[in-house]
Amino acid sequence: MRGVTGDHYFTVEPSAAAGPERTVEFAAGGHEFRLRAAGGVFSADRLDPGTAVLLRKAVLPPAGFDGNLLDLGCGYGPIACVLATVAPRAAVYAVDVNARARALALANGGPLGVRVSAPDEVDESVGFAQIWSNPPFRVGKTELHALLGRWLPRLTPDGVAWLVAGKHLGGDSLHRWLVDEGWEVTRHASQKGFRVLRVARSLGPGRN
Repeated sequence: MRGVTGDHYFTVEPSAAAGPERTVEFAAGGHEFRLRAAGGVFSADRLDPGTAVLLRKAVLPPAGFDGNLLDLGCGYGPIACVLATVAPRAAVYAVDVNARARALALANGGPLGVRVSAPDEVDESVGFAQIWSNPPFRVGKTELHALLGRWLPRLTPDGVAWLVAGKHLGGDSLHRWLVDEGWEVTRHASQKGFRVLRVARSLGPGRN
């Protein structure tokens, strides 16, 4: 998504005006959500179809889950808000390079206890039982691989990542790359042209 000034949703400091604040409404995990959004952030007019498929098809954590969860590339926070709602005992982290997105994610998720920050602000000692992401394919393959290569190793030994990838954006290519990098990858579900990938550490010797 690009603004009139050439901004992308992954721009660090969007120069385009936010415009009138918008409200995005959706249901997930048996709950109704009504979140604030604005121009210059990813899918500000509606819940992105890929994110909707991810939240519908991946296995949400149970209510008693109390590990660390990460929403990687959180945007205005829909995934983080769902995770914090269905698993209120969990520590939910939400990271994004886009400052405007972080401000909205904090407004939406802060009351639920979501910890919103820029990527470099997350302490290196923090590991994650689950990583959830609708990865930003439009940053390009090199940057996308670098992003996942940075965060997936922070999964705990028995941790799992849930990723959604549009087939037309290279979802099958991402699946192959992850396998080549030594991850155990399962296509958990497919719907409306999107793949939901379950990623875990390989059981093979010397992997991950």
